[in-house]
Amino acid sequence: MTQLRLKVKKGDLVQVTTGRDKGKRGVVQKVLLEDSKVLVEGINKVSRNVKPSAANPEGGKVDKILPIHVSNVAIVNPAADKIEKVGVRVNAEGKRERFFKKTGNAILKV
Repeated sequence: MTQLRLKVKKGDLVQVTTGRDKGKRGVVQKVLLEDSKVLVEGINKVSRNVKPSAANPEGGKVDKILPIHVSNVAIVNPAADKIEKVGVRVNAEGKRERFFKKTGNAILKV
């Protein structure tokens, strides 16, 4: 299996572009490469009924964050406070870096 490269990384501020949480923003907590999905803080939150167990002796309702497909989120440019497309280029030092296509600014690592 080949290594999949996604332009969304852990710690990026993203905005949801489709679905019931459209327009909401959050920080990426985890990237699931195999499924091309991301876990975003406070986005796609559902409540599940669970039976009592060793981890949760009381049982009842538990809030859970489900993954959202990477195509349904866009990275937010903090300088412009808008979503922008992201590209990948090689900088002067010969390293790959992500950048915003509209402004050309590099995305800082978190």
